[in-house]
Amino acid sequence: MLRLSRLTDYAVVVLARMGEAGAPTQSAPGLAARTGLPEPTVAKVLKILAQAGIVEGLRGARGGYRLSRPLAAIALADVIVAFDGPIALTACVDGHTGVCESEALCPVRGRWDPVNQAIRAALSSITLADLAGRAPAPAPLPAADDAHSLSLAAE
Repeated sequence: MLRLSRLTDYAVVVLARMGEAGAPTQSAPGLAARTGLPEPTVAKVLKILAQAGIVEGLRGARGGYRLSRPLAAIALADVIVAFDGPIALTACVDGHTGVCESEALCPVRGRWDPVNQAIRAALSSITLADLAGRAPAPAPLPAADDAHSLSLAAE
């Protein structure tokens, strides 16, 4: 099963709250209260998001954090990479070598790359605004029978 880390999930929640707030800057304690997450967890999430350039930390009496760009410009893939590292199904995708003892004998070596690229593209096409309900959801892909019907209709 593919599963994102809890911090990635929390980051999406924190960013969604930041996107709906009226104030341009927000504090970790304020976001913790609005999300129901523990303040130390929110502070950790904000620190990682700042390191990734997704939020900006501001110092001073009116300091806090603000989004570096609108939610509609933040891809879900950016958040996942910030917390969980590169998006890859197996260790040997994208030309990595030396990470598997069966590498030399593997009959599917390199064949996971198209799957990995498709997953990355899908996660890059979904924005935080989509998840926060501030943008129309992407249209569902046609079912296999529908896609066949569409290709026949185009001929």
